Amino acid sequence: MSAEHVHTKAEALKILRDADRSVRALVDRLPQRALTTAGIGGGEWSPKELIAHLAFWERNALEAIEAWERGDTAPIDIALRTKSLSVINEEGLGRMSKGSSLQVRKRATDVHDQLLDRIRPMPTRRWNSPPTPRGTRPLGVRIGSILGGPGGPFMHLNAHLNDLQAFVDLHGS
Repeated sequence: MSAEHVHTKAEALKILRDADRSVRALVDRLPQRALTTAGIGGGEWSPKELIAHLAFWERNALEAIEAWERGDTAPIDIALRTKSLSVINEEGLGRMSKGSSLQVRKRATDVHDQLLDRIRPMPTRRWNSPPTPRGTRPLGVRIGSILGGPGGPFMHLNAHLNDLQAFVDLHGS
């Protein structure tokens, strides 16, 4: 699939919903104490931190949509021009992982729902047009790249499923 493939809204929403359901189902199999046990992402992250990381990128997509609606540059675009991806991830993890596992999961659910609620009513014409007059790539492609992973647009959550599955196999019930 080319980098410029524009997923329909329905395709994007399905990918995001299915991946979120998969993450939730895996996390639900973990005992409470395992939620803060490191072992994901090369052994460094706990499930709580992975959830925070995923929510951070969904928050970036949501903030980008909001900025584009005002005609502004997306905050994540500014950050990517001025910082490395590892620094962005570290800072985002610090912000989004504050609180208990329950609070982080609730925050992640809220961000996910807000993102889907912003995408769902978006007209197809808007989805297929650049996010701002200065833009060249369709809004759907831009959102897909923010939420992208090795598997393609909107596949960030999926990129972490194998690591989470391995963790759950080791620590879950």
